[in-house]
Amino acid sequence: MPTEHPDRMKLTDPLDIARGFLEAWNDQDPDALAALFTDDADFVNVVGLWWEDRPSIRRAHARGFRVMFGGSEMTLERTKVRRLGADAAVVHALWSMTGQVDPAGSPVGDRSGVLSFVVERQPDGGWLAVAAHNTDRFPAAETLVAEPSGQLEPTSYVPRAERNDA
Repeated sequence: MPTEHPDRMKLTDPLDIARGFLEAWNDQDPDALAALFTDDADFVNVVGLWWEDRPSIRRAHARGFRVMFGGSEMTLERTKVRRLGADAAVVHALWSMTGQVDPAGSPVGDRSGVLSFVVERQPDGGWLAVAAHNTDRFPAAETLVAEPSGQLEPTSYVPRAERNDA
């Protein structure tokens, strides 16, 4: 019997990992989110924090849901699966999110990003993620520049004076 996401869909396709992540996120359910990962999975978040097992992934997301993401809603705009043989795949998912608050509870702007999952078929025929990486997207930016203050500034490769939007 294929791996089953608790109280949810059976994970019979690599894309089910992205769908399950979306469902768990929108339910603010860290247990369901962590259940998408193998026991020794890695997860790198949008600022480069690296969690190296399922309990750490669960704990970090539980805190996020408690502090900043409890009222957030994520949507998937586009997904893509690249098979790496019969038992492995890379899944990319472009996401957007509304409803985040800052640590003081004040509303903040909408966000978007891309999640990348490396998934593998389990002995029962289902799929779980062995690694994930989440990255924010910045409109009209191609890189980040470190300011003297240490702040990272989204920047285009083309100087503003040379861009068509200037």
